[in-house]
Amino acid sequence: MTSESQLDDRGATTTEVLIVGAGPTGLTLACDLARRGVRCRLIEQSDRLFPGSRGKGLQPRTQEVFDDLGVSDAIRAAGAPFPPMMSWENGERRGAWHLIGQAPGSPLSRYPSVWMIPQWRTQQILHERLRQLGGDVEFDTSLLDLRQTAEDVTAELAHRDGTLRTVTARYLVAADGGRSAVRHALGIAMVGKDSGLRPALVADVRIDGLDRENWHVWPKAPGGSMLLCPLPGTDDFQFSAQFETDDSDTSRDVRGIIATRSHLLAGAVTDVRCASYYQPHAALAPRFRCGRVFLAGDAAHVHPPGGGQGLNTSVQDAYNLGWKLGQVLRHGARPRLLDSYQAERLPVAAEVLELSTRLYRVGRKPEVGSAGEAARRGRATNQLGVGYRQSPMTAEARDRLPEGALRAGDRAPDVALPGAAGHPRRLFDVFRGPQFTLLAIGVKPPSVSARVRTHSVHDDAVAEIYGEGLFLVRPDGYVGLATHDPADVRPYLTAVGLG
Repeated sequence: MTSESQLDDRGATTTEVLIVGAGPTGLTLACDLARRGVRCRLIEQSDRLFPGSRGKGLQPRTQEVFDDLGVSDAIRAAGAPFPPMMSWENGERRGAWHLIGQAPGSPLSRYPSVWMIPQWRTQQILHERLRQLGGDVEFDTSLLDLRQTAEDVTAELAHRDGTLRTVTARYLVAADGGRSAVRHALGIAMVGKDSGLRPALVADVRIDGLDRENWHVWPKAPGGSMLLCPLPGTDDFQFSAQFETDDSDTSRDVRGIIATRSHLLAGAVTDVRCASYYQPHAALAPRFRCGRVFLAGDAAHVHPPGGGQGLNTSVQDAYNLGWKLGQVLRHGARPRLLDSYQAERLPVAAEVLELSTRLYRVGRKPEVGSAGEAARRGRATNQLGVGYRQSPMTAEARDRLPEGALRAGDRAPDVALPGAAGHPRRLFDVFRGPQFTLLAIGVKPPSVSARVRTHSVHDDAVAEIYGEGLFLVRPDGYVGLATHDPADVRPYLTAVGLG
């Protein structure tokens, strides 16, 4: 069992990684560590997983992550493509349009479009996967305090029944949201909280008299825009409304707002399943690591709900950190490998934060749904272009590359492969799993550790996209090393514990 713990000589429970917070970030990291055989504990202050639909859009890159973690089939079965937007004004339909469009050309991914699935269902699927891998969530457990040394982190935990427990871990990961108890315990303050963004109310509702083929929007409603989006696999709609000002006297009655801002009557709302009023923030922690403690997800960066970036960026934090912890704890990689987590993810979070803030300000209006605007929005938000060319874990050893060529640090594209029945059909079928993959295109691969998967390709179509040479693909699907010289491979593998 990956969640099993031991006792140290002081009588404290020990584990390798303690994860605080069982949202999408914590669950993703726990699944990734579990499949690597790393002992971890995942604690959650609440008595259950988050029940709302808030982070309902999975970007293409996140879908690739979930494919690798073995939950893609469940995610696809429980979700659906985003429906077209339908504008309303004065009780009349003003026409359908698409908020997000697929960028021109092939994105070289089997998941080219954003996928809609309620956040609660995504978390449920990840929880089920964690259980399959031998782990689980410890609910009703909160972090009171922590202290760390050069060797470990000691956390004081409290259970709802009043009992206290001390847990010692090699590393601790804060995945406990924007009000992170871990971040506060470390004394790390977020930067950029005063963003001046309009407050909003979001809820999951059931409503009569509205079709489920469209995402309904009232962009010119009195008091602010309002949206009702049908949630796949349920009878619910996600309701969201922005307010012109942050007025503490503003009515937060969902039924009343729907009746005021649309042609629908309050009585059409048959159930309000959950609701939350919030002031969006755009905030970033100045560092994602403090000794043996890492910040991930909303504990490190808080996004307004613009462009569906918050949950997706958080999942990819976990995916980036998981393999690095695994290499250090299971394969003897140099601990400095963990420094690359902040080096890679902090700049990405900062850039995505600017994007999500801008998209939240723009809102969902018909004029941003033109074909060109929709395609640009899709290209900006799908996160397939996120890369780590400047990372200390990136080595580009080839000279005179043409402009636009794939480089080390880029996401390794998914390309169809030649071959007979029974052979991998696409490169992602080769990459899938917790291992490194050495891709040899048009050249002979050197002998490497048995823990590295080697795959040779002699195909013009693949070479046109990658180029010829040796490409060492990291477990998170990025090219770590690109070279023509076989002698470059072993030093890189040594640095990650595979030499």
